[in-house]
Amino acid sequence: MAEGRHVVLGVTGGVAAYKAVYLARRLIDRGATVRVVMTESALEFVGSATFGAITGTDPVTSFFGGEDVSPHTTLGRWADVIVIAPATASTISKLAAGQSSDVLVATVLASRARVVIAPAMHTEMLDQPAVQKNIETLRAYGYEIVDPEDGPLAGGDEGPGRLADPEVIADAVREAFPRLDMAGLRVIVTAGGTREPIDPVRYIGNRSSGKMGASIAEVAVERGAEVVLVTTTTQTPVGSIEIVQVETADEMAEAVWSRAGAADVAVLAAAVADFRPDQVHRTKIRRTAGVPEIRLVPTPDILKGVSEMTSRPFLVGFAAETGSLDTASEKATAKDVDLLVANDIAKEGSGFGSDTNEVRFVFRDGSTRDLPLMSKRDVATQIWDTVMTLRAES
Repeated sequence: MAEGRHVVLGVTGGVAAYKAVYLARRLIDRGATVRVVMTESALEFVGSATFGAITGTDPVTSFFGGEDVSPHTTLGRWADVIVIAPATASTISKLAAGQSSDVLVATVLASRARVVIAPAMHTEMLDQPAVQKNIETLRAYGYEIVDPEDGPLAGGDEGPGRLADPEVIADAVREAFPRLDMAGLRVIVTAGGTREPIDPVRYIGNRSSGKMGASIAEVAVERGAEVVLVTTTTQTPVGSIEIVQVETADEMAEAVWSRAGAADVAVLAAAVADFRPDQVHRTKIRRTAGVPEIRLVPTPDILKGVSEMTSRPFLVGFAAETGSLDTASEKATAKDVDLLVANDIAKEGSGFGSDTNEVRFVFRDGSTRDLPLMSKRDVATQIWDTVMTLRAES
Protein backbone atom coordinates (compact mmCIF):
# COMPACT_ATOMS: atom_id res chain seq x y z
CA MET A 1 0.00 0.00 0.00
CA ALA A 2 1.00 3.63 -0.50
CA GLU A 3 -1.10 5.16 2.25
CA GLY A 4 0.10 8.68 3.03
CA ARG A 5 2.96 8.59 0.55
CA HIS A 6 3.78 11.48 -1.77
CA VAL A 7 4.32 10.72 -5.45
CA VAL A 8 5.35 13.20 -8.13
CA LEU A 9 4.28 11.89 -11.53
CA GLY A 10 6.29 13.30 -14.41
CA VAL A 11 4.68 13.14 -17.85
CA THR A 12 6.70 13.75 -21.01
CA GLY A 13 5.77 14.25 -24.65
CA GLY A 14 5.08 10.80 -26.03
CA VAL A 15 1.97 9.11 -27.38
CA ALA A 16 1.90 6.95 -24.25
CA ALA A 17 1.20 10.07 -22.15
CA TYR A 18 -2.46 9.08 -22.06
CA LYS A 19 -1.51 6.01 -20.01
CA ALA A 20 -0.12 8.29 -17.31
CA VAL A 21 -3.70 9.28 -16.55
CA TYR A 22 -4.50 5.70 -15.63
CA LEU A 23 -1.24 5.45 -13.66
CA ALA A 24 -2.21 8.51 -11.63
CA ARG A 25 -5.56 6.91 -10.83
CA ARG A 26 -3.95 3.61 -9.78
CA LEU A 27 -1.48 5.37 -7.48
CA ILE A 28 -4.30 7.31 -5.85
CA ASP A 29 -6.37 4.14 -5.47
CA ARG A 30 -3.43 2.62 -3.61
CA GLY A 31 -3.45 5.50 -1.11
CA ALA A 32 -0.80 7.84 -2.50
CA THR A 33 -1.13 11.59 -2.84
CA VAL A 34 -0.13 12.44 -6.41
CA ARG A 35 1.07 15.68 -7.92
CA VAL A 36 1.86 15.93 -11.62
CA VAL A 37 4.63 17.70 -13.52
CA MET A 38 4.24 17.94 -17.31
CA THR A 39 6.73 18.94 -19.95
CA GLU A 40 5.65 21.43 -22.59
CA SER A 41 5.42 18.70 -25.23
CA ALA A 42 3.35 16.48 -22.94
CA LEU A 43 0.60 19.09 -23.13
CA GLU A 44 0.31 18.34 -26.85
CA PHE A 45 -0.81 14.80 -26.05
CA VAL A 46 -3.00 15.14 -22.94
CA GLY A 47 -4.56 18.14 -21.23
CA SER A 48 -3.48 19.38 -17.83
CA ALA A 49 -7.14 19.61 -16.75
CA THR A 50 -7.41 15.81 -16.90
CA PHE A 51 -4.65 15.35 -14.34
CA GLY A 52 -6.00 18.21 -12.25
CA ALA A 53 -9.42 16.56 -12.06
CA ILE A 54 -7.95 13.20 -11.05
CA THR A 55 -5.37 14.38 -8.51
CA GLY A 56 -7.19 17.43 -7.16
CA THR A 57 -4.18 19.66 -7.86
CA ASP A 58 -3.29 21.49 -11.06
CA PRO A 59 -0.18 20.06 -12.72
CA VAL A 60 3.04 22.05 -12.74
CA THR A 61 3.90 22.84 -16.35
CA SER A 62 6.40 25.70 -16.06
CA PHE A 63 8.83 27.41 -13.75
CA PHE A 64 6.85 30.60 -14.09
CA GLY A 65 3.31 31.90 -13.88
CA GLY A 66 2.14 29.97 -10.83
CA GLU A 67 1.77 30.93 -7.19
CA ASP A 68 4.92 29.05 -6.17
CA VAL A 69 8.08 30.97 -7.00
CA SER A 70 10.14 27.75 -7.02
CA PRO A 71 7.82 24.85 -7.92
CA HIS A 72 10.61 22.39 -8.69
CA THR A 73 12.27 22.70 -5.29
CA THR A 74 8.92 22.57 -3.50
CA LEU A 75 7.95 19.36 -5.28
CA GLY A 76 11.44 17.92 -4.87
CA ARG A 77 11.24 18.27 -1.08
CA TRP A 78 7.63 17.04 -0.98
CA ALA A 79 8.15 13.82 -2.96
CA ASP A 80 8.78 10.40 -1.49
CA VAL A 81 9.09 8.98 -5.01
CA ILE A 82 9.28 10.60 -8.44
CA VAL A 83 8.04 8.48 -11.34
CA ILE A 84 8.40 9.55 -14.98
CA ALA A 85 6.01 7.72 -17.29
CA PRO A 86 6.35 7.90 -20.18
CA ALA A 87 10.01 8.91 -20.25
CA THR A 88 11.08 9.98 -23.74
CA ALA A 89 14.60 9.72 -25.14
CA SER A 90 14.91 13.50 -24.78
CA THR A 91 14.04 13.53 -21.08
CA ILE A 92 16.25 10.51 -20.38
CA SER A 93 19.14 12.34 -22.07
CA LYS A 94 18.56 15.47 -20.00
CA LEU A 95 18.44 13.47 -16.78
CA ALA A 96 21.65 11.62 -17.63
CA ALA A 97 23.42 14.91 -18.33
CA GLY A 98 21.85 16.83 -15.43
CA GLN A 99 20.43 19.37 -17.88
CA SER A 100 17.64 21.17 -16.01
CA SER A 101 16.11 22.97 -19.00
CA ASP A 102 12.53 22.04 -18.10
CA VAL A 103 10.60 21.96 -14.84
CA LEU A 104 10.36 18.16 -14.73
CA VAL A 105 14.09 17.49 -14.93
CA ALA A 106 14.72 20.35 -12.51
CA THR A 107 12.31 18.72 -10.03
CA VAL A 108 14.27 15.47 -10.17
CA LEU A 109 17.58 17.28 -9.71
CA ALA A 110 16.18 19.26 -6.78
CA SER A 111 15.05 16.13 -4.93
CA ARG A 112 16.53 13.35 -2.81
CA ALA A 113 13.52 11.12 -3.52
CA ARG A 114 13.84 7.75 -5.21
CA VAL A 115 13.24 7.97 -8.97
CA VAL A 116 11.40 5.47 -11.17
CA ILE A 117 11.82 5.81 -14.95
CA ALA A 118 9.50 4.11 -17.45
CA PRO A 119 10.92 4.65 -20.97
CA ALA A 120 8.62 4.62 -23.99
CA MET A 121 9.69 5.24 -27.59
CA HIS A 122 10.00 3.62 -31.00
CA THR A 123 12.23 0.55 -31.23
CA GLU A 124 14.76 2.32 -33.43
CA MET A 125 15.16 5.07 -30.84
CA LEU A 126 15.35 2.63 -27.95
CA ASP A 127 18.08 0.65 -29.71
CA GLN A 128 20.32 3.66 -30.31
CA PRO A 129 23.62 3.28 -28.41
CA ALA A 130 23.30 6.81 -27.00
CA VAL A 131 19.85 6.07 -25.58
CA GLN A 132 20.99 2.76 -24.09
CA LYS A 133 24.03 4.47 -22.58
CA ASN A 134 21.83 7.14 -21.01
CA ILE A 135 19.50 4.52 -19.55
CA GLU A 136 22.45 2.66 -18.06
CA THR A 137 23.77 5.94 -16.66
CA LEU A 138 20.46 6.51 -14.87
CA ARG A 139 20.54 2.96 -13.58
CA ALA A 140 24.04 3.62 -12.19
CA TYR A 141 22.71 6.74 -10.48
CA GLY A 142 20.32 4.49 -8.58
CA TYR A 143 17.19 5.19 -10.63
CA GLU A 144 14.76 2.29 -10.97
CA ILE A 145 14.19 1.51 -14.66
CA VAL A 146 10.88 -0.14 -15.62
CA ASP A 147 11.79 -1.68 -18.96
CA PRO A 148 9.42 -1.07 -21.88
CA GLU A 149 7.38 -3.90 -23.33
CA ASP A 150 7.12 -5.42 -26.78
CA GLY A 151 3.90 -4.50 -28.56
CA PRO A 152 2.04 -2.06 -30.79
CA LEU A 153 3.67 1.37 -31.15
CA ALA A 154 2.65 4.69 -32.69
CA GLY A 155 2.06 4.85 -36.42
CA GLY A 156 1.12 1.18 -36.72
CA ASP A 157 4.60 -0.11 -35.89
CA GLU A 158 5.24 -2.94 -33.47
CA GLY A 159 8.23 -3.96 -31.37
CA PRO A 160 10.12 -3.19 -28.12
CA GLY A 161 9.53 0.31 -26.74
CA ARG A 162 5.91 0.20 -25.61
CA LEU A 163 5.34 1.77 -22.17
CA ALA A 164 5.13 -0.86 -19.43
CA ASP A 165 1.67 -1.58 -18.08
CA PRO A 166 0.64 1.09 -15.52
CA GLU A 167 0.03 -1.64 -12.93
CA VAL A 168 3.66 -2.76 -13.34
CA ILE A 169 4.86 0.83 -12.97
CA ALA A 170 2.67 1.33 -9.89
CA ASP A 171 4.24 -1.79 -8.37
CA ALA A 172 7.71 -0.36 -9.02
CA VAL A 173 6.69 2.87 -7.29
CA ARG A 174 5.47 0.89 -4.29
CA GLU A 175 8.80 -0.94 -4.08
CA ALA A 176 10.66 2.38 -4.25
CA PHE A 177 8.99 3.77 -1.13
CA PRO A 178 11.42 3.90 1.80
CA ARG A 179 10.76 1.13 4.28
CA LEU A 180 10.35 1.94 7.96
CA ASP A 181 11.73 -1.37 9.22
CA MET A 182 14.41 0.44 11.24
CA ALA A 183 12.04 2.55 13.32
CA GLY A 184 13.30 2.75 16.91
CA LEU A 185 16.87 1.74 16.09
CA ARG A 186 19.70 3.99 17.22
CA VAL A 187 22.50 4.09 14.66
CA ILE A 188 25.94 5.67 14.56
CA VAL A 189 27.80 6.03 11.25
CA THR A 190 31.24 7.41 10.45
CA ALA A 191 32.22 8.99 7.14
CA GLY A 192 35.10 10.73 5.38
CA GLY A 193 38.85 10.65 5.73
CA THR A 194 40.57 12.02 8.82
CA ARG A 195 43.15 14.78 8.59
CA GLU A 196 46.17 14.49 10.86
CA PRO A 197 47.89 17.90 11.12
CA ILE A 198 51.58 18.41 10.56
CA ASP A 199 51.44 22.16 11.05
CA PRO A 200 48.66 24.78 10.69
CA VAL A 201 48.83 24.40 6.89
CA ARG A 202 49.65 20.77 6.12
CA TYR A 203 48.16 17.47 7.11
CA ILE A 204 48.32 13.73 6.44
CA GLY A 205 45.06 12.57 4.87
CA ASN A 206 43.45 10.46 2.20
CA ARG A 207 41.05 10.84 -0.72
CA SER A 208 37.89 9.63 0.98
CA SER A 209 34.90 11.81 0.06
CA GLY A 210 32.53 10.52 2.74
CA LYS A 211 29.89 9.70 0.12
CA MET A 212 29.54 6.06 1.20
CA GLY A 213 29.04 6.93 4.85
CA ALA A 214 26.61 9.72 4.00
CA SER A 215 24.55 7.30 1.87
CA ILE A 216 24.48 4.78 4.71
CA ALA A 217 23.23 7.45 7.11
CA GLU A 218 20.60 8.72 4.67
CA VAL A 219 19.15 5.29 3.94
CA ALA A 220 19.02 4.51 7.67
CA VAL A 221 17.09 7.65 8.54
CA GLU A 222 14.72 7.10 5.61
CA ARG A 223 13.98 3.66 7.04
CA GLY A 224 13.07 5.16 10.39
CA ALA A 225 16.30 4.96 12.40
CA GLU A 226 17.64 7.61 14.74
CA VAL A 227 21.02 8.42 13.20
CA VAL A 228 24.21 10.10 14.39
CA LEU A 229 26.77 10.76 11.64
CA VAL A 230 30.33 11.41 12.78
CA THR A 231 32.01 12.90 9.73
CA THR A 232 35.05 14.83 8.55
CA THR A 233 33.22 16.22 5.51
CA THR A 234 31.08 19.32 5.16
CA GLN A 235 28.43 17.77 2.92
CA THR A 236 25.05 17.67 4.63
CA PRO A 237 23.08 14.45 4.15
CA VAL A 238 19.32 14.65 3.73
CA GLY A 239 16.99 13.87 6.60
CA SER A 240 16.95 14.36 10.36
CA ILE A 241 20.51 13.23 11.00
CA GLU A 242 22.55 14.47 13.96
CA ILE A 243 25.88 15.63 12.52
CA VAL A 244 29.04 15.48 14.64
CA GLN A 245 31.87 17.28 12.84
CA VAL A 246 35.41 16.03 13.51
CA GLU A 247 38.77 16.25 11.80
CA THR A 248 41.32 13.89 13.33
CA ALA A 249 41.31 10.23 14.30
CA ASP A 250 41.49 11.20 17.97
CA GLU A 251 38.42 13.41 17.62
CA MET A 252 36.54 10.70 15.75
CA ALA A 253 37.47 8.10 18.35
CA GLU A 254 36.19 10.28 21.18
CA ALA A 255 32.94 11.03 19.34
CA VAL A 256 32.32 7.37 18.45
CA TRP A 257 33.34 5.77 21.73
CA SER A 258 31.26 8.20 23.77
CA ARG A 259 28.14 7.38 21.74
CA ALA A 260 28.52 3.77 20.60
CA GLY A 261 27.38 2.31 23.92
CA ALA A 262 23.92 3.80 23.40
CA ALA A 263 23.66 2.65 19.77
CA ASP A 264 22.01 -0.50 18.44
CA VAL A 265 24.14 -0.52 15.28
CA ALA A 266 27.48 1.11 14.42
CA VAL A 267 28.66 1.34 10.82
CA LEU A 268 32.23 2.62 10.72
CA ALA A 269 32.70 3.57 7.08
CA ALA A 270 35.23 6.38 7.60
CA ALA A 271 38.75 6.11 6.20
CA VAL A 272 40.66 6.71 9.41
CA ALA A 273 44.38 7.42 9.20
CA ASP A 274 46.45 4.62 10.75
CA PHE A 275 49.23 7.03 11.75
CA ARG A 276 49.67 10.67 12.73
CA PRO A 277 52.67 12.91 13.31
CA ASP A 278 53.88 12.64 16.90
CA GLN A 279 54.50 16.38 16.93
CA VAL A 280 52.28 19.11 15.48
CA HIS A 281 54.22 22.30 14.72
CA ARG A 282 52.48 25.41 16.02
CA THR A 283 53.69 27.50 13.07
CA LYS A 284 54.14 26.73 9.39
CA ILE A 285 57.23 24.70 8.56
CA ARG A 286 59.39 26.78 6.23
CA ARG A 287 61.15 25.40 3.16
CA THR A 288 64.19 27.44 4.14
CA ALA A 289 64.53 25.35 7.30
CA GLY A 290 65.30 22.28 5.22
CA VAL A 291 63.50 18.98 4.80
CA PRO A 292 61.72 18.17 8.07
CA GLU A 293 61.75 14.77 9.70
CA ILE A 294 58.25 13.63 10.62
CA ARG A 295 57.92 10.75 13.06
CA LEU A 296 54.63 8.89 12.90
CA VAL A 297 52.78 7.23 15.75
CA PRO A 298 49.64 5.02 15.63
CA THR A 299 46.18 6.52 15.84
CA PRO A 300 43.41 4.96 17.94
CA ASP A 301 41.86 1.81 16.48
CA ILE A 302 38.27 3.02 16.55
CA LEU A 303 36.77 -0.18 15.15
CA LYS A 304 38.61 -2.41 17.62
CA GLY A 305 37.67 -0.09 20.47
CA VAL A 306 33.96 -0.48 19.71
CA SER A 307 34.26 -4.25 19.30
CA GLU A 308 35.82 -4.53 22.77
CA MET A 309 33.03 -2.64 24.53
CA THR A 310 31.18 -4.64 27.18
CA SER A 311 27.83 -3.52 25.81
CA ARG A 312 28.63 -3.15 22.15
CA PRO A 313 26.34 -2.43 19.22
CA PHE A 314 25.98 -4.64 16.16
CA LEU A 315 29.20 -3.68 14.40
CA VAL A 316 29.87 -3.13 10.70
CA GLY A 317 33.43 -2.36 9.63
CA PHE A 318 34.92 -1.28 6.32
CA ALA A 319 38.15 -2.30 4.60
CA ALA A 320 39.52 -0.22 1.73
CA GLU A 321 42.01 -2.41 -0.10
CA THR A 322 44.08 -2.18 -3.29
CA GLY A 323 44.04 -5.28 -5.44
CA SER A 324 43.07 -8.54 -3.73
CA LEU A 325 40.33 -8.61 -1.10
CA ASP A 326 41.64 -11.86 0.37
CA THR A 327 42.94 -10.16 3.52
CA ALA A 328 39.47 -8.79 4.32
CA SER A 329 38.51 -12.03 6.09
CA GLU A 330 41.53 -11.70 8.36
CA LYS A 331 40.53 -8.15 9.27
CA ALA A 332 36.95 -9.24 10.00
CA THR A 333 38.26 -11.82 12.46
CA ALA A 334 40.89 -9.56 14.02
CA LYS A 335 38.43 -6.72 14.59
CA ASP A 336 35.64 -9.07 15.74
CA VAL A 337 32.98 -7.37 13.60
CA ASP A 338 29.54 -8.73 12.79
CA LEU A 339 29.91 -7.72 9.14
CA LEU A 340 32.82 -6.38 7.13
CA VAL A 341 32.39 -4.43 3.89
CA ALA A 342 35.50 -4.54 1.70
CA ASN A 343 36.24 -2.82 -1.60
CA ASP A 344 39.15 -2.42 -3.98
CA ILE A 345 39.69 1.34 -4.25
CA ALA A 346 42.04 0.84 -7.21
CA LYS A 347 39.22 -0.65 -9.28
CA GLU A 348 37.40 1.64 -11.69
CA GLY A 349 34.11 2.86 -10.24
CA SER A 350 34.98 1.65 -6.75
CA GLY A 351 37.47 4.24 -5.56
CA PHE A 352 37.34 7.24 -3.29
CA GLY A 353 35.08 10.02 -4.54
CA SER A 354 33.11 7.87 -6.99
CA ASP A 355 29.32 7.67 -6.97
CA THR A 356 29.44 3.89 -7.33
CA ASN A 357 31.03 1.06 -5.41
CA GLU A 358 31.71 -2.65 -5.80
CA VAL A 359 32.00 -4.42 -2.46
CA ARG A 360 32.40 -7.78 -0.78
CA PHE A 361 30.51 -8.71 2.38
CA VAL A 362 32.51 -10.81 4.85
CA PHE A 363 30.44 -12.59 7.51
CA ARG A 364 31.34 -13.90 10.96
CA ASP A 365 31.52 -17.50 9.77
CA GLY A 366 34.07 -16.56 7.11
CA SER A 367 31.66 -16.76 4.19
CA THR A 368 31.57 -13.92 1.68
CA ARG A 369 29.17 -12.37 -0.80
CA ASP A 370 30.29 -10.21 -3.72
CA LEU A 371 28.01 -7.43 -4.93
CA PRO A 372 28.19 -6.06 -8.49
CA LEU A 373 29.05 -2.44 -9.24
CA MET A 374 26.15 -0.24 -8.14
CA SER A 375 25.42 3.21 -6.79
CA LYS A 376 26.60 3.91 -3.25
CA ARG A 377 23.01 4.42 -2.24
CA ASP A 378 22.17 0.91 -3.46
CA VAL A 379 25.20 -0.45 -1.60
CA ALA A 380 23.88 1.28 1.52
CA THR A 381 20.51 -0.39 1.02
CA GLN A 382 22.20 -3.78 0.66
CA ILE A 383 24.16 -3.15 3.85
CA TRP A 384 21.06 -2.32 5.86
CA ASP A 385 19.08 -5.22 4.38
CA THR A 386 21.90 -7.54 5.47
CA VAL A 387 22.24 -5.95 8.92
CA MET A 388 18.52 -6.31 9.58
CA THR A 389 18.58 -9.97 8.50
CA LEU A 390 21.62 -10.79 10.63
CA ARG A 391 20.17 -9.04 13.69
CA ALA A 392 16.91 -10.95 13.29
CA GLU A 393 18.82 -14.24 13.12
CA SER A 394 21.02 -13.57 16.14
